[in-house]
Amino acid sequence: MNSTQTGLLAGLILGLAGAFGGFGIFLIVLVMGALGLVIGSVIDGRLDLNAVLGRGRDR
Repeated sequence: MNSTQTGLLAGLILGLAGAFGGFGIFLIVLVMGALGLVIGSVIDGRLDLNAVLGRGRDR
């Protein structure tokens, strides 16, 4: 399991642990899973935050 998968799993688990009920759980798990996926992708080097945020360009 690489860092991206680990981050996604951690985000999903944290989302489930943070809420218990209804549509709110779905939204929390969705956000936490996406956050975990992004963090794992950054750790793996698959996502460059400088490119996403628009920093690091030559002016």
